[in-house]
Amino acid sequence: MTAAQPRRLKPTDLIPIGEIARRTGLSVSAIRFYEDKGLIEPVRSGGNQRRFLRSDIRRLSFILIAQRLGLSLGEIEAELARLPQGRTPDVRDWAAISRTIRARIEGRIAELERTRDRLDGCIGCGCLSLEHCAIWNPQDALADEGPGPRKLLA
Repeated sequence: MTAAQPRRLKPTDLIPIGEIARRTGLSVSAIRFYEDKGLIEPVRSGGNQRRFLRSDIRRLSFILIAQRLGLSLGEIEAELARLPQGRTPDVRDWAAISRTIRARIEGRIAELERTRDRLDGCIGCGCLSLEHCAIWNPQDALADEGPGPRKLLA
């Protein structure tokens, strides 16, 4: 096999949608949804049935984890596009994605900590308390910075 020739798939390299659903804990409809969004791409059998690469188990697991971390489908799609097609991602592939996601997680942690620390006094000055507004937002100065909870969006 040369670099220009793709590896031929063996029947054992492919698994049916029901099996991938069982292995990932996802419903068949959820797998079809991710397929429709272009996050995974099945191979069609001679009978036009969906078959998935074993590496798609990891891709779907990544989707589940990324969604729990709060990544949007667009962000997940961008990260999955960095993974190789046709082979199981290796340690280096996942490490590259981990670095990008780690930065997002650190940003979210900082945002959550800011929110937690300011929650008792003010919800970020949207403004919910006119009695305390003189303390947190004198003369409604935060309104000049834009709409919404400015203290927490900073």
